[in-house]
Amino acid sequence: MTGRAELTRRAAEHGVAVSYHNWRGKLVEVPDETLAAVLGVLGDGAPSGGPGAGSAGYGPGASGREAAGLSAGDAVAPFPGRRSWGFTVQLYSVRSRASWGHGDLHDLAELAAWSGRDLAADFVLVNPLHAAEPLPPISPSPYLAMTRRQISPLYLRIEDIGEYEQLSPADRARVETLAAPLRAASTTAALIDRDAVWDAKRQALELIRAVPLRPDRQAELDAFVAREGRAVQSWATWCAIAEAHGPDWRSWPPPLADPASAQVAAFRREHAGRVDFHVWLQWLVTEQAAAAQRAAKAAGMSIGVIADLAVGAHPGGADAWAYQDVIVPGMSVGAPPDEFNQLGQDWTLPPWHPGRLAAEAGRPLGELIAAATRNVGGMRVDHVMGLARLWWIPAGMSPGLGTYVRYDHELLGGVLAAEVAKADALAIGEDLGTVEPWLRKFLAERQVLGTSMLWFERRADGTPRRPGGWRRGCLATVGTHDMPPAAAFLTGDQVTIRAELGLLTQPEAQERAAAQADARRWLTMLRREGLLDGDTGPSAEEFTTALYAYLTRTPAMLIGVSLADAAGERRPQNMPGTVDEYPNWRIPLTGSDGKPVLLEDLPDQAGVRAAAAAVAGGLRPAGKR
Repeated sequence: MTGRAELTRRAAEHGVAVSYHNWRGKLVEVPDETLAAVLGVLGDGAPSGGPGAGSAGYGPGASGREAAGLSAGDAVAPFPGRRSWGFTVQLYSVRSRASWGHGDLHDLAELAAWSGRDLAADFVLVNPLHAAEPLPPISPSPYLAMTRRQISPLYLRIEDIGEYEQLSPADRARVETLAAPLRAASTTAALIDRDAVWDAKRQALELIRAVPLRPDRQAELDAFVAREGRAVQSWATWCAIAEAHGPDWRSWPPPLADPASAQVAAFRREHAGRVDFHVWLQWLVTEQAAAAQRAAKAAGMSIGVIADLAVGAHPGGADAWAYQDVIVPGMSVGAPPDEFNQLGQDWTLPPWHPGRLAAEAGRPLGELIAAATRNVGGMRVDHVMGLARLWWIPAGMSPGLGTYVRYDHELLGGVLAAEVAKADALAIGEDLGTVEPWLRKFLAERQVLGTSMLWFERRADGTPRRPGGWRRGCLATVGTHDMPPAAAFLTGDQVTIRAELGLLTQPEAQERAAAQADARRWLTMLRREGLLDGDTGPSAEEFTTALYAYLTRTPAMLIGVSLADAAGERRPQNMPGTVDEYPNWRIPLTGSDGKPVLLEDLPDQAGVRAAAAAVAGGLRPAGKR
C-alpha cells in the first residue's frame, strides 16, 4: 500500500481527518503534504482517544483530589441558578482615571461592583489575563501568552499593594512620576502601549519589593508558595532565564532548554532573587484577583468574574518549556476558513499531543483548569471543540491547508467538568463555527454551557432564528471580540474594514449586498418582535439595544453584553488574519464619537444604560434581583 491509501490508513489509526466539510458544506480533501507532516510529528505512539487511562483514570488519583470525591467519569459542571446577564469586556481597554493607561484588577472590581449593584448584572466576563513576557516587548494578544497558568502582573494596581504605603516619600514621588504620563494617556484615544505600562509598573514594583514584609504578610506569601508549589516556581524560573536569554526557550543555550537539567537548577540558585521576584508578583496579582471576585459577590452578583482560558500558549513560552513531553512542535492550532474569516486562522499556538495527553490521563489540562478557576465564578473555554478535535496547521503552510486531529473527548471533557465542579465555577464552552452535533450533546450532558452568537443563529434558509429556537444551556451574545461591533452591521462598516484589509474572498460588491440583506432580515425580525418601531431606519444605538433585548426573548441562561457595543465603539478589538495591518488588542474603549470612555464615565453613557436596562428588564421584573 503506497501513496494516498497508506496515508489514509495511518490517518485513521491516529484520528487525523483526510477530508472535511467546509463552512459552505463542500467536501474538501486534505492534501497529502499536510497528512504526511501531521503523521510525522504524531509518530508511532498511541493514537488519540486510545491510550489506556480513559476518563476513569483522571480525578482523585491523578491530581490528589480524594477529598473532593470527584472523577472525570461522573463529574458534571455546576449549572446557573437563574437566568442572568453581565458585561463582556477586554479588561485592558477599560481604563479609569487612576489606572496606568491599561485596565487593571482594581478597575475590574469597580466595574463588577457598579454593574452588580446598580444594573442587576450577575457577572463580568473578561479576556484571558494570562501572563506575558517578563520584559518588553510585550505581545499584545491576550490569546498568545507565555503561560496560561499565571496572571499577568500588567493587571496589578500598584497603589493597592500592601507595602506601597510603606514607601519612603522619595520613592512614593518616584512612583507618582512613573504613573502620571500613563494616567494622562488614559484620557486619550491613543492605542494602548503595553511596553510603556509594563516598564513603568516594573520599576515601581522593584521599589516596593525592597520594602520588608510584616510577619503576617510574610506568612501569607509563604502559604501561597507552599500552595502553588512547582508550578509557580517553574514560571518564575522561566522568567528569570528569559530576562537573561530572551523570552523564547528554543533559542536558549541547550542545557537551559531542559527544565529538569542540572544547569537550570544551578541557574535558579544563582538567580534566586529574580526567581523570588516573579513568585512575589504572582502572589500580588492573585491577591488582587481574589479581591475583584469578593467585590463582585459583595455587590450581589451570583456568579462574579468569569475568566477566559485561551486555546494554547506561545510556542517559546513557559508552558511549552515545562510541558515539552506533551506539546507538539512544528504545528500550530487554528481554524479553517469560515464566513467571517474566509482565509482561515493560524493562532500560532502549539497543540497538545493527543496520545501523550491521554497517557497522562489529562493531568496537564486538569492542572491548567484548576489554576484558571481559582478566585472566579466561572470560566469560558475558548474553542472548546479542542476537547474533541483541533485544526492543525503544519509550519509554513497556510491555514486553509490544515486538517483536524482527534482527541479523547470523554477523558478531556470529564477533566474539565471535574475541575470546575471542584471550584464551584460555571464552564462556558466557546463552540461557535463548525461543530459536530454529537459534541454539543456531549458537553450539554456535562452541563458545560455553549455559546450562541446572534449573527450565527440562522435557519436553513438564512433567515434569523426565532427566539424560541435558541438553546437554553448557553451564553448568548451578539458578537465576539473577533468581530466588528454590532453597529458596524447596520452601517456596513463590517464589510468595509475587511475589504480594506484584504480579508474578503469574493467581490466586495457581492459581500456588501449579502451583508445588507442580512441586516434587513434582522431589522424585520426586530420589528416583528416589537423591539423596533415603524419602518424608519434605527440609529446605531437603537439597533444595538434592540439586538440585546432580543437575546432576552431566547431561553439562554446567560446573556453577555459587550461593553464596547454598549458604549458605541465602532472598531473591532481583533481582526483575524492580520498582524501588523491592524492594531489588534490595543484599542481602548471609546464611544461612537471616537473619544475615550473611562470607567467613571460609564454611569452617564446613554448606550450603556439602555443596553443594561433592556437586558435586565427582559430577564426579570423591574426592581427584583
